[in-house]
Amino acid sequence: MLHTLQLQTKKSDEMIDITSKVKTLVEQEQVREGAVLIYCPHTTAGITINENADPDVVRDMLMRWGEVYPWEHPRYRHGEGNSASHLKASTVGASQHVIISNGKLLLGTWQGIYFCEFDGPRNRTCYVKVLK
Repeated sequence: MLHTLQLQTKKSDEMIDITSKVKTLVEQEQVREGAVLIYCPHTTAGITINENADPDVVRDMLMRWGEVYPWEHPRYRHGEGNSASHLKASTVGASQHVIISNGKLLLGTWQGIYFCEFDGPRNRTCYVKVLK
C-alpha cells in the first residue's frame, strides 16, 4: 500500500527525522519480511539515512552542505535563485530503501530516516511504499 506523509518544514535547510512515522506504517501493514521505499517527489528536498542519536551530526551535515553549495554563487544561472537547493537534493537523493525483518525496520543502532528540506519553509509530501 502507498502512504503519504504530509510535512510542514520550518526552515530553509533542515532534516526532519521521519523514522517513527515510517515504523508506524510498517507496523500498520503487518509486514514481517519485505522492504519499505521512502520517496521524495520534490527537486529541492531529499531522503537520507544517517545518525539520529547526536543532533550535532545533523547540524554538521547542514553546515557542510551550505559550505559546499552556497546559496549565492556568481555563476549560478537558474532563474528561481535556488540552485543550491537543487544541488543539495541531488547529492542526497530522492529515495531510500530499508529492509523489513521480523516486522521491524533493519536500521543500524544509530540510524534514522530523514526528510531533508533545502528550500523551505514549505508544505511537503513524502511517499512511503511498504513492499511485501
